Amino acid sequence: MNIKNNKRRRESQEKIEKAFINLLQCREIKDITVSDLIKDTGLNRSTFYANYLDIFDLADKTREKLEQEFSNLFADYDYFNERSGALKMFRHIQENQIFYQTYFKLCYDDKHLISAYDPKRAEQEHISANLKYHIEFFRNGLNAIIKLWLAGGCRESPEEMAEVLKQEYRGR
Repeated sequence: MNIKNNKRRRESQEKIEKAFINLLQCREIKDITVSDLIKDTGLNRSTFYANYLDIFDLADKTREKLEQEFSNLFADYDYFNERSGALKMFRHIQENQIFYQTYFKLCYDDKHLISAYDPKRAEQEHISANLKYHIEFFRNGLNAIIKLWLAGGCRESPEEMAEVLKQEYRGR
């Protein structure tokens, strides 16, 4: 029986996602086929379609999984210690570079930004006028920094990147 959370199904999904992410490193999404994935995983075509509608559904589910994992990082976030939050974020990105490269390669950052914005911080800083512009500026700036860091192979340490973020945010 192919129940939603059974072990075999989860293992098949993980195999498919891993193969998909690996293929994305050398091909565009439009050039990846279900045949490529089943060949790489050794699974049946029916197994793919039991889990995904098509390649784009697989991409969406991969994005959702990464966003959930990223969101879970900040479930216990200390809003008054942004350095620890930034360090946590940059460490996670460094440890999961291929996932973040995939996320940005699929251009999901245009619609579903990775970066979370701290509304409590904005309230604390008394940023209310034009808040939507401030939030957009912050999110896009943070994503640009992350993309640049990934493109350089994450050479700087997470500590250095947290300091870069602090300096760019100018202590606000």
